[in-house]
Amino acid sequence: MEESGRVLSEIVNGVGIISFYHTKSNSLPKSLLKDLTLQIDKFSKDKKVNVIQLQTEGTKVFCAGAYFDELLTIKTLEDGKEFFLGFANLLNTMRKCPKFIITKVIGKAIGGGVGIIAASDYVIASENASLKLSELSLGIGAFVIGPMIEHKVGKHAFLNMSINTGWYNSEWAYKIGLYSELHKTNEEVEAAVENHSMRLAEYNPESMQKFKEVYWNTYFDWDTLLDERAAISGELVLSSHTKKFIRSFKGGNK
Repeated sequence: MEESGRVLSEIVNGVGIISFYHTKSNSLPKSLLKDLTLQIDKFSKDKKVNVIQLQTEGTKVFCAGAYFDELLTIKTLEDGKEFFLGFANLLNTMRKCPKFIITKVIGKAIGGGVGIIAASDYVIASENASLKLSELSLGIGAFVIGPMIEHKVGKHAFLNMSINTGWYNSEWAYKIGLYSELHKTNEEVEAAVENHSMRLAEYNPESMQKFKEVYWNTYFDWDTLLDERAAISGELVLSSHTKKFIRSFKGGNK
């Protein structure tokens, strides 16, 4: 576990609550990706948990995606693929989870944070929850998180977000389906998340599991696809263009 980050969990009345935090805008190094994946998998198998609530700490940034300091340390194709497999495994674990995952989004989401939103089953967000995909401008491309986003909002919206790497406001994200609900205040978001979590905790677990299986049923093999996408990103992160851009981005614009 990174000293500057943590994953916390608890079970309250059938709701498995998972919260993750990192001092760098809730970004995700390998250690946090692994811990978060393991915790979701644990709750997936826990009979005391009927629904999962996912959230981050703070109110300014929900999740800034990949941890840039760690990206700059990648030197080989194997290391690159291993890093992006961390994201692939997290999103795939969310997809395979037999229980609904309700995600609370307060603050901005970037890159991998948008992937987490797309892999969630129901997302309740605040009005300050703008988002963007900056991967293409970094020289990487949203290859790992792309299938999740495309499955949720369609090819056209995903293409627009990937090419225009600027910020999209929360209203836009709500209209295309990344957000299930949008609320003006953080307090309203908190209340809505609690209400839906408690209500779903009373639903038939088998019914929710079957519903998720139907929703994520696609013509391709998710496991193979995400492994291939991690390899692509792992190669691209080694390019001089990407290294240079990340250094400049860290220097003043993150």
